[in-house]
Amino acid sequence: MGDQVVENVEPLRSTAEIQNMREALNQTTHPKRNNLLFSMGINTGLRVGDLLRLRIEDVKGRSSVKIQEGKTSKSRLVHLDAVMADIAEYLEGQPETGFLFASQRTGQPLSTTQAYRLLKSAGKKCGYDYVGTHTMRKTFGYHYFQQTHDIVTLMVIFNHSSQNITKRYIGIEEDDIKNSLKDFRL
Repeated sequence: MGDQVVENVEPLRSTAEIQNMREALNQTTHPKRNNLLFSMGINTGLRVGDLLRLRIEDVKGRSSVKIQEGKTSKSRLVHLDAVMADIAEYLEGQPETGFLFASQRTGQPLSTTQAYRLLKSAGKKCGYDYVGTHTMRKTFGYHYFQQTHDIVTLMVIFNHSSQNITKRYIGIEEDDIKNSLKDFRL
């Protein structure tokens, strides 16, 4: 790890926080690309490295894509239904092939560092000091669990080895503790 700073990255827990991030990303140099990256991150739960490796030909007009996760080397089918319209709009007038989240300068995929900086900067504009690239994945997990209460399926989606790891990862344990202590007083 060396001199790397480990930051406390949290999910965006409200739709207002998500909307604020989208508005902040609209003020960036490449708003369409950056908003699609954010939208795909919070709607698929993919790690940023896996998002950045996606190619146009992998996702154009498709409701799902099979990927091999970089971190785990496991194969995963990623459902794109929630972002198909966003992808189609973004790709209007774009080439038929190439990286989906390419640097305008090099044509190569954005680096994870570049993605981190753009998300961190957008989060700062919103006053959120807990935003990083993992915020997207955690936001997906948090809202998936809030809507479905299905921790087992979420654990499978995330390739986690236990429900406790998944709950801790998406911040549910902290929320549960906070809620249980809200009215506690001796």
